[in-house]
Amino acid sequence: MSRIGIFIYGIVCYLVFLAVFLYGVGFIGGFLTPTSLDGILLSSLGEALTVDLGLLGVFAVQHSGMARPGFKEWWKRVVPEAAERSTYVLLSLLVLAALFIYWEPIGGVVWNLAPGAARDVVIGLYVFGWLLLLYTTFLIDHFDLFGLKQIWRRLNEKSYRAPVFRTPSLYKLVRHPLYIGWLTIVWAAPTMTVAHPIFAIATTAYILIAIRFEERDLVSAFGNVYVDYRARTSMLLPRLWPRR
Repeated sequence: MSRIGIFIYGIVCYLVFLAVFLYGVGFIGGFLTPTSLDGILLSSLGEALTVDLGLLGVFAVQHSGMARPGFKEWWKRVVPEAAERSTYVLLSLLVLAALFIYWEPIGGVVWNLAPGAARDVVIGLYVFGWLLLLYTTFLIDHFDLFGLKQIWRRLNEKSYRAPVFRTPSLYKLVRHPLYIGWLTIVWAAPTMTVAHPIFAIATTAYILIAIRFEERDLVSAFGNVYVDYRARTSMLLPRLWPRR
């Protein structure tokens, strides 16, 4: 691919991210999207569970598997290095979009908050989760995370510079504020049917497992710098007092 071709490809991948991101807000929250996480059961319970768990499993394997350093090194033999991150983002988004489209609602109301203060608070937490998620991507370099920095430097015939280890803002309090955003999103539901806790529990389990793999890669990349950071900083819940 030419420099301009890679640049256009990366921009298209980022536009796909914006579209899937906005659709996800509606899908999980039940706002203005053709498909929704919550809804009535349209098929048999066994079929719905099989489809939903299968979609979640495919996303977990693809998203985590392609993020491993060993796979990345092999993948760069297939796609240009400058387009590697954009391709990873695109494939993750396509799998996520398939989950949104083919998800099978299960019905059955776990809770449904009546209009009022409690419902407004939960909706506020839901919106806060998405804002926190987006904010933390900028703390760790949003443009590198979604491949834009790579394609821009390739367009200008500059070599790629890998991010250095930093602990800005929220990363001084917890090691994974981005995942706090995700956990808030999946659990802050004003209306929750049976499918919603399945989605939330599976997402929570995936996050806890993914953190282990991610931190192993970070230790390999940054050595004792990350080991020391991990020792003094909690994973998801801020400590009320510093560790000695």
